[in-house]
Formats: sequence, structure tokens, C-alpha cells
Amino acid sequence: MTAKYATTCGVCSSPIRPGEEIAKAGKAWAHTGCAAAAKSSGNGGPAADTPAARPARSAPRPEMPAADGALEVWTDGACSGNPGPGGWAWATKDGRQDSGGEAGTTNQRMEIRAALEAVRALEGPLVVVSDSTYVVNCFRDGWWKGWLARGWTTSARKPVVSRDLWEPLVTLVDERGDVSFRWVKGHSGDPMNDLVDALAVEQSRAVA
Repeated sequence: MTAKYATTCGVCSSPIRPGEEIAKAGKAWAHTGCAAAAKSSGNGGPAADTPAARPARSAPRPEMPAADGALEVWTDGACSGNPGPGGWAWATKDGRQDSGGEAGTTNQRMEIRAALEAVRALEGPLVVVSDSTYVVNCFRDGWWKGWLARGWTTSARKPVVSRDLWEPLVTLVDERGDVSFRWVKGHSGDPMNDLVDALAVEQSRAVA
């Protein structure tokens, strides 16, 4: 199911944007990745509707440690409709950037694609800055380790969505060992987040 209106994830407490894929986590709506993680103690703790889970919603989550001298790269994805024409983009403060689009895709696929393209293009230690909790939490909370252990299935024993993008990204991050991820609130005045959002939207319109 996709969100029709902006709301807040009932698991990670970060924003859910219209068009993002969502699922029920207890009595609340959550990002699909967060909802899946909340159902499995091996993938993020107790179910979201249990007392043990509630304090963790508002507690600040520690950021992933970054390698010394890591380059920050902002990534974003956009999609008009879900599915629909979409775009992805990444950019660094030193002026490097890239973007692209697909005629039929989803917002989450474009978020993953943006991170994948950035990690492929940039060598050396990286901090991938994304407003996608699905992308950031996958690595910060180690969801990918469970996916690998279960043969690319979720805690609910369903195939991981967008494995064709997740698998090369997970492989690169695991092999390199110098890539970390940091969440940034979208549309909050961060100039680099605004830049990659504009680039991704531009690409989505170009392929529409």
C-alpha cells in the first residue's frame, strides 16, 4: 500500500511522504521496511504494538560511525505516481553529481538506486546522506544481514522487494567496509538535500 498523505512512521518516528510504500505496524502505519523489522526480534526488536517497543520510538537512534575523512554524498529519489516515472540523484559539496530516470518505477526503488549509483561512482570512505529511512535503517540497523541469512527473504519469509537493487548495494557496502549512512529530514532546509531532490524530480519529469 502507498501513502496518500504525509504522516509519521509508527516505528522510527520519521516522516512518511505521499507515494511511499507503507504497512501496518500494530495499530500504526509505518514504512514497509520498518514494519517488517518491528515484527522480528532478529530484525529490529519487538512488535511495534508491545510496551517494550513504545519507548524506542521516541528515543534518538545513534548514527552509524563514519570513517575518518569520509566524503559526504547526498542522495534522493522521486516518483510521480507509484509506480510511475521516477528519478534518482546524488551530489557532493565539491560539485560532483549525477542523476537519471526510469519510465516505470517506485519512489523506494529510486531512493535505493540513488544510493547505489553514489557508492558505485565514488571511491574512498563515504557517508551517504539520505532522507529515506528505508535505505538508512537497512544499514544502520543491519537488516541486510538478516536478508542474507534467510536467502533474501524478509522476517515474514517474503522475497525482499527490489532485490535487484539491494543486492549490488549491500555487496558493495559490505565489501568496502568504509561506507556509512545518515538520515536527514527531507524538505527541512538542508541545501544539499534540496539539490538532489530537485535533480531527481527533474529526471522524473524528463522521462514522463
